[in-house]
Amino acid sequence: MKILLLGRNGQVGWELQRSLAPLGTVIALASRASDNPQGLCGDLRDRAGLAQTVRQVAPDVIVNAGAYTAVDKAQSEPDAAFAINAHGPQTLAEEAARLGAWLVHFSSDYVYNGNGTQPWRESASGAPLSVYGQSKLAGDLAVAAHTQHLIVRTSWVYGARGGNFAKTMLRLAKQGTPLKVIDDQIGAPTGADLLADVCAHMLVRARAQPDLAGLYHCAAAGQTSWHGYAQFVLAQAAALGQNLQVQASAVQPIGTADYPTAAVRPLNSRLDCQKIGDSFSLHLPFWQQGVQRLLQESPENQNV
Repeated sequence: MKILLLGRNGQVGWELQRSLAPLGTVIALASRASDNPQGLCGDLRDRAGLAQTVRQVAPDVIVNAGAYTAVDKAQSEPDAAFAINAHGPQTLAEEAARLGAWLVHFSSDYVYNGNGTQPWRESASGAPLSVYGQSKLAGDLAVAAHTQHLIVRTSWVYGARGGNFAKTMLRLAKQGTPLKVIDDQIGAPTGADLLADVCAHMLVRARAQPDLAGLYHCAAAGQTSWHGYAQFVLAQAAALGQNLQVQASAVQPIGTADYPTAAVRPLNSRLDCQKIGDSFSLHLPFWQQGVQRLLQESPENQNV
């Protein structure tokens, strides 16, 4: 199997290089042309370059882990957000259809309006509150027009590579910065490593059973607020022997209205993941397991 991977340097893309390697030859591309072999294009804004690259590589599977993720900045850069999150994936979908290849694409809880308290099912209509969410929904619709696709919709993604919420909370707590964290947005922190492993599993099953194509929600089990997430991180770090100037109990809860941002965030980011569990015989671990592992394995979060 030949796999073309876009977005190799992102949190999910980095983990996918590992999880996809046992399945076949992985051609992993970055967005910057100088980082890619043989002049291949990994820039989702370059539709002609993308099409040429897919035709040159002729993969059996395309995995798109690239995205414009600057949620607030997207409000003032809608063209860039749509170019990367919608138009690029549309080109990949068109080229995948021409080749008869599978296309895997990652989506976001931001396609929903965040109303209510019930977990969103795949059948729910998208009603994004922000430009970022609108661009992600447009990309989903473009990919869904291609029959052999897997759309993996997730929430609150973090990875060991690069920055993440947990690292930010630890840094501020070590500095003694008072922490005020939102407590009325609810979701499930989901590890990039979990998403990558699930993706590889789904690909093997779907290629053997093409009727498994479609949209799936995939997030760690359980739910919490950003405030609860922050408290858990600090409590675990303290248990690991970290010297924190701010303890978990001192993190102050605030409402979304008290922390205005350019883009409106959904309050309810709960995702119903029963479909992916039933379809692919998967057990999704609780979010605490992944965060604990992140803290235990990160050198900066350990006493040496």
